[in-house]
Amino acid sequence: MSALDLSRPPAPPPQEGEVEQRSLVPVTLAYLRRTPAIPVLLVVVVAGAIAFGTTFLSARNFASMAVASSFLLIISVGMTFVIISGGIDLSVGSMLALGAVLTAYSAQWGSGPAILVPLAVCTAIGLTQGLLISKGRMPPFIVTLAGLLFARGLAFKVSDNGNITHLIPEGEWVIKLGQSTFLGVGLPAWIALGVLLLGMVVLYRTRLGHSTYAIGGSEEAAVLMGVRVVRVKLVLYTLMGFLGGLAGLLVAARSSSGLSTIGAGFELEAIAAVVIGGTLLTGGSGGLTGTLAGVLLLGVIENLINQVGTLSYYHQLVVSGAFLIVVVSAQSLFAKRELRRAGRVT
Repeated sequence: MSALDLSRPPAPPPQEGEVEQRSLVPVTLAYLRRTPAIPVLLVVVVAGAIAFGTTFLSARNFASMAVASSFLLIISVGMTFVIISGGIDLSVGSMLALGAVLTAYSAQWGSGPAILVPLAVCTAIGLTQGLLISKGRMPPFIVTLAGLLFARGLAFKVSDNGNITHLIPEGEWVIKLGQSTFLGVGLPAWIALGVLLLGMVVLYRTRLGHSTYAIGGSEEAAVLMGVRVVRVKLVLYTLMGFLGGLAGLLVAARSSSGLSTIGAGFELEAIAAVVIGGTLLTGGSGGLTGTLAGVLLLGVIENLINQVGTLSYYHQLVVSGAFLIVVVSAQSLFAKRELRRAGRVT
């Protein structure tokens, strides 16, 4: 038989659906390798359903998890932008505490000041940090560490070194932001969802989002491309301050009080959720879908630990830390494999 058999009819071309299916499979697998939180979240949810049945799968429990995760999700949306740009923000936990204290403190003059004061102050702190980082070219780690100390100190000042717990007076409508429900789910969860969707639009569909990726990939190249690096960084850290104040506002509205001690370590949880979601700490890669999965994974783990009853919060920290190490290691291996395929690593 000759090498080319013309008597045999050629194979029919693949149908359009088959081409799309073949192309979607490797893309999906590559995405899941970059975002391991999604398949792990599904596994953990199934395990929880098997172990605790309807107690875990009840609508009430899922609504409770949604509200409990909403504050971390709001912070993590802003942290995703910052980390993709190649930066970091260690002040968000203290921003949350300051926002909560200022909300409760300002509520004595009405719900309007209770909303405006924390948002304005935290946004101003974020703006100051952005100026020092972008125009002053100071390291984000040092600047936001100073911001952490400043915001926490200001929260203690307003609360008389923590001796006074300011309460939101009954009847103030600001409380409804934290305690009202819609379709059986607390309003903070819906606000967090709105922040997430808006963040997705900005990150994926606007010049600001594209510039954020460019700066994280290579700041020098971004400058050559005409990206206004100073302006983008200024906007990102200002946004981070605003979201920290918003999260604190909702926490205070939820509990009708403002404590200066809350939010300790919250910045580490936000960073963990973002990294677990597949965003690289080196910048230039990541997304909010993975961040959502990371936040939900941490929330489900906490819920399962509470379901057991005999385990403490420290067990959640151990599990989250161990999983974070696994994710970062997997990301490093995946990055090296991609570089080998590109022929840049021998």
